[in-house]
Amino acid sequence: MTLPFFYSPDQVIDDQFILDEANSKHVVAVLRMQSGDRLHLTDGKGQLLIAEIISPHKKNCGIRVIGKSTIAQKKARVSLAISPVKNNSRFEWFLEKATEIGVAEIIPLICHRTEKIHFRFDRMQQILISAMLQSQQVWLPKLYEPLSFRDVILQTSSSTKWIAHCMPESRKSLRLQGPAQNDQLLLIGPEGDFTPDEIQLAIQSGFVPVTLGDARLRTETAGMVGACLLCIS
Repeated sequence: MTLPFFYSPDQVIDDQFILDEANSKHVVAVLRMQSGDRLHLTDGKGQLLIAEIISPHKKNCGIRVIGKSTIAQKKARVSLAISPVKNNSRFEWFLEKATEIGVAEIIPLICHRTEKIHFRFDRMQQILISAMLQSQQVWLPKLYEPLSFRDVILQTSSSTKWIAHCMPESRKSLRLQGPAQNDQLLLIGPEGDFTPDEIQLAIQSGFVPVTLGDARLRTETAGMVGACLLCIS
C-alpha cells in the first residue's frame, strides 16, 4: 500500500520531531492514522523521509524517522515563463499539471497584451504543493512573483531559450527538439500573442522562435504542450 505523502518545508535533521498543526490534523483527524502507521514526508528540495507515528495528536503529532534518502533533481531543468490569464481557474489548472509533469520553475510573465490579473501567490504556491504531493514527487517547482517580459528576457541564465509565438515567420518545431538535454526556458505569451517588438527583443537576446503545432492554442494549453515536449522522454 502506498504511504500518504506530506510536505514540510524545513529540512529534517532530528530523528524525532513534531508535525505542524495542519499536517497533524490531516494525519490524525482526516486520515485517522494511529501509532505505528507510516507516512512519507518531503521538504520539496529532494529529501524523502519514511516516518512512523509515535504520538498521534491532531495539533502536534509526533513522528520518528525510520528512513531517509535524497533524490537528485533532473540535470536538465525546464523553466516556463507564461502569461497569466484572466480566468484564474485556467491558470491554476496549468500550475497543477506543470508540477505533475516535472517543470522546475514557473514564471508568471507580464507582457504587453497580458490582461489585468490579481495574482494570489500564496494560493498558487499551495496548488503547486498539492500537485507535488498528489504526484508523489520530492521537488517543488520554484514559483516566481510576476515578472515583466523585459526582465525575464534579460535576466535568464538558461543555456537554451525558446519563444513560442503565432506570427507567420520562420519557426522551428519544438516537437522535433525532443526532451530537454540542458537548462531550458520556454516563453508562452498571452491570448493575443506576443507583440512583434517582444518577439524581436527575444530573438535579439538569443531566444529561438518555435511553434507548438498547427492549431492556435489557449495560453494554458500551450504551456502544457510545451511542458510535455520538454519534460517527457
